[in-house]
Amino acid sequence: MNVNRLRVLFSHALRASLATPLLITGCDGRPTVTVEPTPKPEPVDLSQHSDVACVNSFPALTGLTVDPPPDVLQMRTIKRRYPPSSPPEADLQTSEGVPCATATNPQACLDQLDALAVTRGFPRICGYSIECYESLLVTTRGDEVTTYTTADSVRALLGRIDTPEEAALLVYASGYALCGYPAYERGKIRALPDGTFSVVSIQDYDCETNVYETRHDLKVTPSGVVTEEGTFPLKEGTPDCVVGRRPVGLQDARAGGCEDARGGYFANAARLEAAAIHAFLRLRDELALHGASSELQDAALASAADEVRHTEVTLRLAHRFGATPVPPAVTALPLRPLDEVLLDNAVEGCVRETYGALVAHHQALHARDPEIREAMVRIAEDETRHAGLSWDIDAWAMPRLSAEEQTRLREARRQAVTVLRAEVAIPLDARLTADAGLPSVAEGLAMLDSLEQELWA
Repeated sequence: MNVNRLRVLFSHALRASLATPLLITGCDGRPTVTVEPTPKPEPVDLSQHSDVACVNSFPALTGLTVDPPPDVLQMRTIKRRYPPSSPPEADLQTSEGVPCATATNPQACLDQLDALAVTRGFPRICGYSIECYESLLVTTRGDEVTTYTTADSVRALLGRIDTPEEAALLVYASGYALCGYPAYERGKIRALPDGTFSVVSIQDYDCETNVYETRHDLKVTPSGVVTEEGTFPLKEGTPDCVVGRRPVGLQDARAGGCEDARGGYFANAARLEAAAIHAFLRLRDELALHGASSELQDAALASAADEVRHTEVTLRLAHRFGATPVPPAVTALPLRPLDEVLLDNAVEGCVRETYGALVAHHQALHARDPEIREAMVRIAEDETRHAGLSWDIDAWAMPRLSAEEQTRLREARRQAVTVLRAEVAIPLDARLTADAGLPSVAEGLAMLDSLEQELWA
């Protein structure tokens, strides 16, 4: 879509918002919305659970009954940068045993261990830069050096799950935090009489669910099947969620408190701006995979660079208002089929990011705080180009889709607008509508109505 057309549509929407009455509500005045919960199982009693054994913020590698036993078992992490310039190094974190102890040529085995080139691992943390950290296991047996980068490979290594340490390691490989960020506290575990293990993980989630600090009650069978027995929100999120392109696999968030809503808002903004770096880099890779033009690929890469700057700006604002942001955690997932990429683009790009760009323009016009207003002028222009890219991808894809697939995309957009409308209807703290220039409920809904009539219809 021509970016100039988006600017015109945004201008219409901003004028529509000016015709609405101002409605602001402070932290203490937020209404409570009661929703009848879906019946869920009760959380397990933790009185007989113990802390998961951890070493250096990773599940301990002791207490395992691997058969045949390796000479060494190591937990390593890899750091992936985009664009990749060389294979990432697998940095050693914890180790049990003696590497290459039974190798016929120990030095050759050690050289192979040192030269490991692994590009994927267990899902773990992506930080405030174009970097992701993932974990993997490494063993040596005789002359053989083997890596384990998925839950299935860890399950095969462990065989029958006989000990709490094995159950915890498998749960960790399955994507649940137990020993360090993003876990809010150390995981809990208990061996049950039937040979299964009860494992509890508590971690954060983003504003898509509007719930933070969620407890996961898990069961691990002796055969290595990990099932989620119950999910229990422990702390509700705040309604000041930042709208933008969120990467698939985004796991964690930290809610800002009411002590200063501005700090909480910009801390969450910094997390999502950092997450958007990975969203655009992944988008570039997926566009290349499915034969999109170099122009679309280059635009995605340029958008990632924009998000680096946005992260720096929002980090500075968060710190100014007394908040300490935490980095996003993004699960490393395989590149997706084209239909999944386009559905994600329809929701995250054509709806959420488009509305987010409009909100940034509103902030650039209305923020009472000069530093915020100045920051949003640049961010608004960048985000408008990002939204234009989303619509350009949509236009590139549409001729390649069947009528049924096109209908599916339009329905996904409609559903995304419905979800967004519910989020916009939650009142914000007065400092966010005044100092940060965020639209009030009435203004936000008027802006949504304008886009729905002129763009999303």
